[in-house]
Amino acid sequence: MACGPLPSAAGASLPPLSRPQLAEARRVRAVELFEEGVSNAEIARAVGVCAESVRRWRRAWEKGGTSALRRRAATGRPPKLDNAQIETVRAAPERGARAHGPEADLWTLERVGTVVTRVTGVVLSRASVWPLLTGRLVRSLQRAERRAVERDDPEIARWIAHEWPRIEKGP
Repeated sequence: MACGPLPSAAGASLPPLSRPQLAEARRVRAVELFEEGVSNAEIARAVGVCAESVRRWRRAWEKGGTSALRRRAATGRPPKLDNAQIETVRAAPERGARAHGPEADLWTLERVGTVVTRVTGVVLSRASVWPLLTGRLVRSLQRAERRAVERDDPEIARWIAHEWPRIEKGP
């Protein structure tokens, strides 16, 4: 029986295999061993899985061949925006929020959603805008500094310098 180690990047300049890649490598190795006539129990020991997994793999292999054990693309809802639309949307915030209507140069989820709709015609919910922002559009997120319009910085500095030491000293 020719049971070699599973592929890995140990000692090589290749990056380590991801979990899905490692799982597929196990199944591919199992197929090689199926073709050599090795028993399920021996294959399970060789690739480091339980015998039930090997039985399941063998049934799939017998029905659909090696391709039945290959990794499949992730399923799920396709993204609403393709890469070209995202690049179009990415250019919009660089001109600033004021270029798109609001008086304040501050981006909110609603404003970004409005720009996405205007530029691409795709309507996104508020919940869909945030992952888009954090994952694909913006390189760094910044929060507006909240300060009162009536704030008097010189008076605050004077109070900290003169009044606070007097209060801190106590009676």
